[in-house]
Amino acid sequence: MRIDRRNDLSLRLLEIFGTMMLRQTTVDAAADLGISQPAVSLAIKQLEGQLGFQLFERRSRRLQPTEEARSLFAEIEPIFLQLRAVEGHVRDLRKGTAGKLRVIATPPLGHSVIPVVLRNFLAERPGVSVQYDVRRLEHVIEEVETGASELGVVLGLNSHPAVDVRVLRSDHMVALVHRDHALAGKRVLSPQDCAAHGHIGLDSASRLGLATQMSFEKAGVPYQPRVEVRYCHTAAVLANSGLGVAVVDSYTAGFLSHLELSVHAFAPEISVGACLLTRRDATLSRLAQGFVAEIESVLGLVPPAG
Repeated sequence: MRIDRRNDLSLRLLEIFGTMMLRQTTVDAAADLGISQPAVSLAIKQLEGQLGFQLFERRSRRLQPTEEARSLFAEIEPIFLQLRAVEGHVRDLRKGTAGKLRVIATPPLGHSVIPVVLRNFLAERPGVSVQYDVRRLEHVIEEVETGASELGVVLGLNSHPAVDVRVLRSDHMVALVHRDHALAGKRVLSPQDCAAHGHIGLDSASRLGLATQMSFEKAGVPYQPRVEVRYCHTAAVLANSGLGVAVVDSYTAGFLSHLELSVHAFAPEISVGACLLTRRDATLSRLAQGFVAEIESVLGLVPPAG
């Protein structure tokens, strides 16, 4: 449907009129608006021409609003209050202190680093909300690729054709045993130790599991876990029960520091990167940029593994 806009009122002229109603003189209105006094007078005349009636009358050398002006001002005042609120929201968006951010992570970082990041990030941004989820790697990649999430945070994905990947930090995987285990006194554990004392292994179809398998092969030890699990968290919990040796990422080890686990360096070393995923060729929002900066800050405080 075509709308006839020939008689549309100018929002700028209405703003000048509203300021004039509040300040009562063209001098004060001009000072508030940052324009000249003649510009205010001209704007009022232009608005009167659009409206078809007079807005101010000069009495005793002062401009007094007409009844029509008072009636019009009563209608537009709420609009300008809303406009001020919108302007404030725009300023908050510009500064990255308002809006909604969508973040998704895999469990190792999603249960350790990102909760701290969220706490710090939101503490300084009361007008911001975050939609947050922790999923498997393939789901994180899909969410970021489709734009359902603006940021993804994962381990061990140095590149991928569907998304942009940036490695924020690299660490080595560590070995975990119960603190009363026979291996608890050794500084460095090996694939041979795992094979001799029962290896709680990661699914070799996963990236961390495959990296662990390659480390075993490098040491000439078959990758034959006694128990094979999907998640590092599960492996760590089983090691805490005394079932054997788990090789996991350092973030999971740090997150489970309340358990009765002994943390050891593992050799041959397995390097794993903490990675940021973003949509290909996408420009990050100010909120996302602030969140990434907070991730980098928190990661910088994490002590080295082992």
